[in-house]
Amino acid sequence: MWNVIEIVLPVFLIIGLGYTIRRTGLVDAHFFAQTNGLVFYVCLPILLFYKIGSADFSTNFNIGLVAATSIAVGCCFLLAYFYGTWRKYPAPAHGAFCQGAFRGNLAYIGLAIVYNAYGDAGLTRAGILLGFLVPVLNFFAILALVLPQQHQRTNYQEVIKQIIFNPLILASLVGILWSFFHLPMPTILDRSLNIATGMTLPLALISIGGSFSLDKLRGDIRKAALATTIKLIVLPLITTGFMLFFNISGLDFAIGLLMAGAPTAVATYIMADKMGADSELAGAIVVLATASSAFSYSLLLFWLHLQGIYQVMAYSQ
Repeated sequence: MWNVIEIVLPVFLIIGLGYTIRRTGLVDAHFFAQTNGLVFYVCLPILLFYKIGSADFSTNFNIGLVAATSIAVGCCFLLAYFYGTWRKYPAPAHGAFCQGAFRGNLAYIGLAIVYNAYGDAGLTRAGILLGFLVPVLNFFAILALVLPQQHQRTNYQEVIKQIIFNPLILASLVGILWSFFHLPMPTILDRSLNIATGMTLPLALISIGGSFSLDKLRGDIRKAALATTIKLIVLPLITTGFMLFFNISGLDFAIGLLMAGAPTAVATYIMADKMGADSELAGAIVVLATASSAFSYSLLLFWLHLQGIYQVMAYSQ
């Protein structure tokens, strides 16, 4: 159990550091907004391109893992959407609840947990998986927000543009093509990217902590708790079922489970606010899921240990 704590606790201590920095007033909210933009548009794309582009694509890509995790996301979307329909949630709350129940913070927290557990080997495979999952998550997120509010006009061209030009998707695509065609990584570029990528995950976690606010728990806590339960418990269970169906095992199985267990993404709050959904509920889901994921991740890692798939940092040593 101590080995599990050694993986989970450092991630959430860095998140806590970001929260503490914000609370002490050392920097203001504007700093964290800029940091978040730096991570999303520069640091994470560099990390994804470097880790994917310098890896052997044929060795690290698993189509069964992509299929299993994508189908699981679709199932969770349907579960949350039809539950909200059955309970007759108001359209704004319905969209926020549905999106918060399946869209995980893969890039910021998911990658950090995988890296702490499985080192560079895990990070590379998780990065490739992320490249395929981000479009899937964006697609279902748009459905979750648009379907309950069909009477409202939606700028679909703008939404499609945001998906196509998503920096994480573009960086992953370039990295996948670089790896697939075995393009060389010049020494100067390799060393430069190696230095640059070192700041990515710490900055990502600090920005999460800096944007963490208990004030966002003003939404419907019951709906937020249910969405959090679906995201942190139900989605990993569904993902496990499909991975077993597709005969996924070993490191790929662990990565699929840990990425499925990522807490609700901060982007759900931003999209809910922009598309007329209940932003207070979306914010409450993000805060509750992020705080609860420290416990849920500990359980997932402990279960992987019991299954014999868990090796702390074995892949990076």
